[in-house]
Parts: sequence; C-alpha cells; structure tokens
Amino acid sequence: MPAAFVAGGLVAAGGFAAARATEPEPTVVTETAATGVDSGVAAAPAQPPIQLEITGDEPVTAVAQLLGPAVVQIETNAGLGSGVSYDATNGYILTNHHVIAGATQIQVRASDGRTFEAEVIGSDPTVDIAVVSVGADAGLPEAQLAVGEPVEVGQLAVAIGSPFQLQQTVTAGIVSAVNRPVQDPAAGSVVAMIQTDAPINPGNSGGALADRAGRVIGINTSIRTDGTTGTNAGVGFAVPIDTAFDIADRIVNGIPLDTAFLGVRAESEITDDGLGVAVGEITAGSAAEAAGIQVGDRILRIDGAPVSDLGELAGLVRSKRPGSTVSLDVLRGGEEIVIEAVLGQLDE
Repeated sequence: MPAAFVAGGLVAAGGFAAARATEPEPTVVTETAATGVDSGVAAAPAQPPIQLEITGDEPVTAVAQLLGPAVVQIETNAGLGSGVSYDATNGYILTNHHVIAGATQIQVRASDGRTFEAEVIGSDPTVDIAVVSVGADAGLPEAQLAVGEPVEVGQLAVAIGSPFQLQQTVTAGIVSAVNRPVQDPAAGSVVAMIQTDAPINPGNSGGALADRAGRVIGINTSIRTDGTTGTNAGVGFAVPIDTAFDIADRIVNGIPLDTAFLGVRAESEITDDGLGVAVGEITAGSAAEAAGIQVGDRILRIDGAPVSDLGELAGLVRSKRPGSTVSLDVLRGGEEIVIEAVLGQLDE
C-alpha cells in the first residue's frame, strides 16, 4: 500500500480521522476574542513564563514536568487535538488550523483539569497554524519558544499532547530531519517541516515538540503512515517554531498573511546528483530576476538550509515574509557564489 500523510492528528468521536478533512481555500479568519473561564471555575492568577533548568540524567522527565503545564487539550464539536500556551497576557494558544477548522465550539482543557471556552483569533491553512484565546484570566503558564535557535538532526525531541484523548502524553525520540518539504493535499501547499521519530498519533496535532532544554522547537502536525493503519510509523512532522510563531505574530497583530515568492522554476524536480535546484525559468519582475539569478544557476542553500528539490525550496521560501531578505548559495559555472534576494509577494 502507498504511504499516506494524515493529520497528526485530530481525534474524532469514537476513533480518529483517517485523513485530513477538506479545508477551505487559504484565507485568514479574524475574530475578536472575548473569553472567560467555563463552568464557574475560579480564574487562576497569571503565571510567568516557564523558567527551565534541565539538569541530571533524565532530561525528558524534566521537560515533561516543566513544559507539560503549558500544553493543553483542545476539544471541538468535530474532534480533539492539542495546543501550546505561549502568551499568558492575552491567553493565546498555538495549535494547528486543522484542529479548529469548521468548529463552532472550542473548549480548552488545562493540565490541571480546568476548562475554558476559547475563540479563534485567526488561522493560516497553508501552513496549518492557528491561534485561539482563552482570555487573560485563565492564568495558563507560558511555554518557552526556541525562536531563532538552530535545530539539528539527531538532537533529542520530546512530544507532548493528547493522542487518542490521553492528555499530557509524553513521547521522545530524535530530530530525524530538518527542512523536510511536506505537502498538504487539502491546502495544496508545501511547508518545510521538522521530521521526528518521537511517536506522534491522532490527537497530538497542535501540541509541542521540544528540545532537551524544554523549549518548543515545533508544533506537531502530521504523520506518515503505510496508508492502511493511520497510526504512528516513526515518521512525524512538526511546523518549525520560527514559522509557527511568525504566523501567530502576524495573526494577532493583524498583519496580512501574504505568501513570499522568489520566482524560479526548476529544470526538473530533482537534479541528477540530488544537489540543489537547477533554475530553468525566471519569472519576469520577480525577486529572482531583481537579485540577478540566471537560468542555469543551481540554488544550493537558502539562509544556510540545503535544498535538494523545488518542493523544499518552495517550503523554505514560504516560511519567510514578503519583503524579507534571504541569502542564496548558488553554483554558477562551477563556482559557488552568494546572492541576496528580497522576496516578493505571491499573487494568489
């Protein structure tokens, strides 16, 4: 049977979704958050960001104890997923778009059992990231986000979420790959993901993938299966926290979620030696043309991240904002050069 990608995932009543539900065309949903504590439970005082000090021989234990309180369970009328509290001042929680897509009612369950009604602040289906709010009075602790920190293949990876409705489940493994291009068939987009063998199952979607210091390095999103069982096969994917936080920051600040655009087409999907992307065509008036990229150039890296095919390049470009400057390592005439390009905006 062919391999299949599934949302990593949304648990449905009586089981779990075998595939991602059909999603709308890429749009931004913006609503005003005005939420409070559900069921008459008294609000807790606001908690400061988690202060992490990982010592001893059991880093996974320490990560679970320190980060676990900031990871919540998200229940909707359509199913169940996870989320990460990252801004206690506003009660903001990071999760996946597919966790809250189409939901008419969203409830957040904290690690201490308290429940809150939540409202959607906004979402981006193309990157599968959303922000919901439970309000400032919830007093949820904040996770520490590893924004700007490098993620390396082989480093420890700890996943926390609610697989199969089992809240506060902790699994561990390593980072198997970075900048792995993963295509979302529903949204028709490619996102450069962190790949991990830390077990991720339906219900983990929107939860935390953390490093050994307890910092969130990604938002768990999908898994690859054998196309039959729909369960974990040691190949899970998380949206890198730099990408997720950038989307969240734009959502909460009302910045348009425009897609960055470089403007190159490849001679073929994969080069003969698997190194870089061979440029076969350049879009007129694009960032690539303005930067001086030429047909026949081979783009090897973008901001230091190696690319081996057009999908990977597209995913890395998508993780940037329009107007941002990227550094491209390019092979031209047998010589490697560096080209700076100011990314344009994709016209949908």
